[in-house]
Amino acid sequence: MLTKPDRKAIRAKRRRRVRNKILGTAARPRLNVFRSLNNMYAQLIDDETGVTVVAASTLSPELKETFKNGGNVEAAKAVGDLVGKLALEKGIKEVVFDRAGYLYHGRVKALAEAAREAGLDF
Repeated sequence: MLTKPDRKAIRAKRRRRVRNKILGTAARPRLNVFRSLNNMYAQLIDDETGVTVVAASTLSPELKETFKNGGNVEAAKAVGDLVGKLALEKGIKEVVFDRAGYLYHGRVKALAEAAREAGLDF
Protein backbone atom coordinates (compact mmCIF):
# COMPACT_ATOMS: atom_id res chain seq x y z
CA MET A 1 0.00 0.00 0.00
CA LEU A 2 1.32 3.41 -0.94
CA THR A 3 1.42 6.08 1.71
CA LYS A 4 1.23 9.80 1.16
CA PRO A 5 4.47 11.62 2.07
CA ASP A 6 4.33 13.80 5.16
CA ARG A 7 4.69 17.38 3.90
CA LYS A 8 5.82 18.71 7.28
CA ALA A 9 8.57 16.11 7.54
CA ILE A 10 9.75 16.86 4.01
CA ARG A 11 9.84 20.60 4.77
CA ALA A 12 11.71 19.98 8.04
CA LYS A 13 14.32 17.92 6.21
CA ARG A 14 14.72 20.60 3.55
CA ARG A 15 14.94 23.27 6.27
CA ARG A 16 17.74 21.44 8.10
CA ARG A 17 19.65 20.98 4.86
CA VAL A 18 19.42 24.69 4.01
CA ARG A 19 20.20 25.89 7.55
CA ASN A 20 23.42 23.86 7.68
CA LYS A 21 24.75 25.93 4.79
CA ILE A 22 23.83 29.47 5.84
CA LEU A 23 24.76 31.60 8.83
CA GLY A 24 23.79 35.15 9.71
CA THR A 25 26.37 37.55 11.13
CA ALA A 26 26.14 41.04 12.54
CA ALA A 27 27.35 42.48 9.24
CA ARG A 28 25.11 40.22 7.15
CA PRO A 29 22.17 38.85 9.16
CA ARG A 30 19.90 36.02 8.07
CA LEU A 31 16.49 37.00 6.66
CA ASN A 32 14.26 34.24 7.99
CA VAL A 33 10.77 33.71 6.58
CA PHE A 34 7.88 31.90 8.24
CA ARG A 35 4.50 31.53 6.66
CA SER A 36 1.39 30.29 8.32
CA LEU A 37 -2.01 29.88 6.78
CA ASN A 38 -3.16 33.33 7.89
CA ASN A 39 0.03 35.38 8.37
CA MET A 40 3.56 36.03 7.11
CA TYR A 41 6.56 36.67 9.33
CA ALA A 42 10.09 37.85 8.51
CA GLN A 43 13.00 38.60 10.78
CA LEU A 44 16.67 39.43 10.51
CA ILE A 45 18.72 37.25 12.85
CA ASP A 46 22.34 37.54 13.95
CA ASP A 47 23.23 33.89 14.54
CA GLU A 48 26.54 34.67 16.24
CA THR A 49 24.79 36.31 19.19
CA GLY A 50 21.35 34.75 18.73
CA VAL A 51 19.62 38.12 18.52
CA THR A 52 16.74 39.18 16.31
CA VAL A 53 17.78 42.51 14.83
CA VAL A 54 14.60 43.39 12.91
CA ALA A 55 11.20 41.72 12.79
CA ALA A 56 8.08 42.35 10.73
CA SER A 57 4.86 40.47 10.13
CA THR A 58 1.30 40.94 9.03
CA LEU A 59 0.52 41.28 12.74
CA SER A 60 2.82 44.31 13.07
CA PRO A 61 0.97 47.49 14.04
CA GLU A 62 1.94 49.09 10.71
CA LEU A 63 0.25 46.33 8.69
CA LYS A 64 -2.37 44.80 10.96
CA GLU A 65 -5.19 47.11 9.93
CA THR A 66 -4.24 47.06 6.25
CA PHE A 67 -5.02 43.42 5.49
CA LYS A 68 -8.07 41.40 6.39
CA ASN A 69 -6.19 38.21 5.50
CA GLY A 70 -2.44 38.28 6.02
CA GLY A 71 -1.84 35.00 4.23
CA ASN A 72 -1.77 36.21 0.64
CA VAL A 73 0.80 37.51 -1.84
CA GLU A 74 -0.08 41.19 -1.32
CA ALA A 75 0.47 40.86 2.42
CA ALA A 76 3.78 39.09 1.80
CA LYS A 77 4.91 41.97 -0.41
CA ALA A 78 4.00 44.44 2.33
CA VAL A 79 5.96 42.45 4.94
CA GLY A 80 8.98 42.29 2.64
CA ASP A 81 8.82 46.02 2.05
CA LEU A 82 8.49 46.72 5.78
CA VAL A 83 11.38 44.46 6.80
CA GLY A 84 13.53 46.07 4.10
CA LYS A 85 12.76 49.58 5.34
CA LEU A 86 13.37 48.64 8.98
CA ALA A 87 16.68 47.01 8.05
CA LEU A 88 17.85 50.08 6.16
CA GLU A 89 16.97 52.23 9.20
CA LYS A 90 19.29 50.00 11.26
CA GLY A 91 22.03 50.34 8.64
CA ILE A 92 21.74 46.82 7.23
CA LYS A 93 21.98 46.48 3.46
CA GLU A 94 23.17 42.90 2.90
CA VAL A 95 21.41 39.81 4.21
CA VAL A 96 21.42 36.05 3.72
CA PHE A 97 18.01 34.76 2.64
CA ASP A 98 16.66 31.78 4.60
CA ARG A 99 13.51 30.40 3.02
CA ALA A 100 13.15 27.96 5.94
CA GLY A 101 12.46 24.94 3.80
CA TYR A 102 9.67 26.58 1.83
CA LEU A 103 9.81 26.49 -1.93
CA TYR A 104 10.84 29.78 -3.52
CA HIS A 105 7.41 30.41 -4.98
CA GLY A 106 4.29 32.41 -4.23
CA ARG A 107 4.34 34.25 -0.91
CA VAL A 108 7.99 33.49 -0.13
CA LYS A 109 9.07 34.79 -3.53
CA ALA A 110 6.88 37.89 -3.19
CA LEU A 111 8.38 38.71 0.21
CA ALA A 112 11.93 38.27 -1.10
CA GLU A 113 11.36 40.43 -4.16
CA ALA A 114 9.72 43.18 -2.09
CA ALA A 115 12.68 43.15 0.32
CA ARG A 116 15.04 43.48 -2.64
CA GLU A 117 13.03 46.39 -4.02
CA ALA A 118 13.16 48.04 -0.60
CA GLY A 119 16.96 48.04 -0.81
CA LEU A 120 18.24 44.77 0.66
CA ASP A 121 20.92 42.86 -1.24
CA PHE A 122 20.87 39.05 -1.34
